[in-house]
Amino acid sequence: MVKRLWSRDELVLAFRLYCEIPFGQYHRKNPRVIELAEIIGRTPSAAALKLGNFARLDPTHKRRGVSGATHGSKKDIIVWNEFHNNWEKLTYESEVIKANLINHQMKITDYEDIQQTEKFSPTEGTEKERKIRARINQHFFRKIILAAYENSCCITGLNMPELLTASHIIPWSVDKKNRLNPRNGLCLNAFHDRAFDRGYLTVTPENIIKISRAVEDRDGFAAIDLLIKYNNKSIILPHRFHPNPDYLAYHNNNIFKG
Repeated sequence: MVKRLWSRDELVLAFRLYCEIPFGQYHRKNPRVIELAEIIGRTPSAAALKLGNFARLDPTHKRRGVSGATHGSKKDIIVWNEFHNNWEKLTYESEVIKANLINHQMKITDYEDIQQTEKFSPTEGTEKERKIRARINQHFFRKIILAAYENSCCITGLNMPELLTASHIIPWSVDKKNRLNPRNGLCLNAFHDRAFDRGYLTVTPENIIKISRAVEDRDGFAAIDLLIKYNNKSIILPHRFHPNPDYLAYHNNNIFKG
């Protein structure tokens, strides 16, 4: 029996899923791995193995001494290099590939906000399509950030995904190029996300939490318990996509109230 080689389209979908789920969940019983396998017509075991192939290329895992699967192909490297720093292209192209594989009928599992959309036609350029694409991008950014931080707030350790936010370090409106870059994100609970967005707390390029003097000057147990007690503590680093120090420096210098 001739071994079926992985196509580029299959690898693009596999790489996206690699980015969207935590490292320890790359196994054949994961429902999302099973879903990928069904879409591309492969076994869950084969899909899981391919995710492991991508793990071997991940510099974060290499620094931690985690090797991932030991075998892979040159195509894996090509896809990794093409998309690893081009996140908007990854989200856009993977949606087109998925739509083509399932006859342009979107299989809505992750994008509950657009369940009424019958077709995904990214080339039409209508306002409706632009809105769909924006929502897909937002959902992708949330998934990739929560997966990197293993569904836990990097300040408190809270592990309730429904209360977590994928926070942009440099705001969405400021840096279009890095809107989907996972190194421009932190996983925060809703309260600390708001404080971070308003400049009442920041994270230094050394990954140290700093609380604004505007908070320290206030009396009350709430300010102490919710913010001040975290001052000068380190964030919980993600298992991949560590926050970019330059982006953190931007937040320190331009958003943090000091």
